[in-house]
Amino acid sequence: MTAPAALGDDEAVDVLRRHGRHSSAFLTMNSGVRRMAPDGLDGFAAYRESGRRHLFELCGPVCAYGDRERVLVALLERARGDRRRVGAVQLSRDDALLHADHGFVVNQLGASFSIALADYSLRGQRMVKVRNMVNRARREGVVVREVPPGEADDPARAAALDHVDAAWLRAKGRHVKELDFLIGERGGPGRPYRRLFTAVHEGRTVGYVSYSPVFGARTGWLYDLTRRSPEAPPGTVDLLFATGLQQFQEESCGWLHLGFTPFVQFGDPLQGPVPSSTVLRRMLELLGSRGQALYPAAAQESFKLKWRPQHIEPEYLAFQNGVSVAAVWNLLRLTRTV
Repeated sequence: MTAPAALGDDEAVDVLRRHGRHSSAFLTMNSGVRRMAPDGLDGFAAYRESGRRHLFELCGPVCAYGDRERVLVALLERARGDRRRVGAVQLSRDDALLHADHGFVVNQLGASFSIALADYSLRGQRMVKVRNMVNRARREGVVVREVPPGEADDPARAAALDHVDAAWLRAKGRHVKELDFLIGERGGPGRPYRRLFTAVHEGRTVGYVSYSPVFGARTGWLYDLTRRSPEAPPGTVDLLFATGLQQFQEESCGWLHLGFTPFVQFGDPLQGPVPSSTVLRRMLELLGSRGQALYPAAAQESFKLKWRPQHIEPEYLAFQNGVSVAAVWNLLRLTRTV
């Protein structure tokens, strides 16, 4: 096999359409993510470098199921040539086991949440709180609409969304940075394929939600980025989400994926002789229970659970040749958790 090559944006989207199984696989189209395509294979591994000694793979190999090992081996060879070690985040169960077979230490990192849209409804007693928040935003005069393709490029529209981003970040406090790598983005190579819903109140844009395409067995859309201005009325995000959900249902879309949340839903270790780190597990659990200043995992989980997702899937973190302080630190830096 000859040396792996970089994969262009349009080629990568075509590969995702053919082989993208992971609900967050479209995040491999984010700015700064590299995509390595082994010669002779229809697939790629996506990663970003962090520090001088590590690179982090995102969502596992994107390829035919039977080619996963060959793609992973090509990535390991690339890393070895660059004198780097590999970490991997948001791995499915099967991909976590594959990495364990190649000497990785594997721990559960969190979980992803998904809604099957067929016969899904906001009616009933269990959804009364959601309906109340949606109706409250409507009574306050919030109007949600999908931005038509091309309109998102309008300078006035972009400026309004930038204002929401800046207000959202200011409200988090000056010591908080915007997370990276594991969430979506408004721009970048994947922008033409995303869908954007905005919330307007009294003539001002006060929030938005972005959705990315999901391929594979659970085809649909991924709720990959949301922002809300502090001045937005209560229930604005709920109305944004409910509007998108209804639109996708009208289009006979199969699934609405709420995305990955780290540090939650622990208790699903891989079966068999899979190496894991007890110290890392305890640290991740501690971040979930007491690390709200770094990442609001509990609040994110609560928001997703209130929509009654029918499918909750564990996702895993893996480190090549064991867990080190440097590897964990470089991952935290990459995601801007610290």
